[in-house]
Amino acid sequence: MNIHKLTALTRTPERQIRYLIAEGFMPPPRGGRSNAEYDKEHVTAIRRYTRLRELGFPPAAIKLLLEGRQGVPFPVAPGITLVIDPDLLGSGADPGPLIERIETLLRDQLVRDTNHEHDRAAADKD
Repeated sequence: MNIHKLTALTRTPERQIRYLIAEGFMPPPRGGRSNAEYDKEHVTAIRRYTRLRELGFPPAAIKLLLEGRQGVPFPVAPGITLVIDPDLLGSGADPGPLIERIETLLRDQLVRDTNHEHDRAAADKD
């Protein structure tokens, strides 16, 4: 797709797209300057950047997250931080199954922790 289709699809101004390319947030287009072609990879990069900005990350932090490939940290509760692969952000993937899996893991962990505390309290009474 050309730049005009990309701007329409992502609702991102051409100037912003050029900024994202110049700063390394997305790869340059394929083809020459007059035949620049963009694809799904570019759409995903724009959406990922936009989502991270919506979450409050400044451009410098986004750059570090993407360069480090360690993931985007989201504090869930005291002592629990969820780290999400940046490739998932903006990918358009259905988050439903992931959210259900995380809920199950956290619920199971909390049940184990609660049972462990009860066992420890019972042992202390003996």
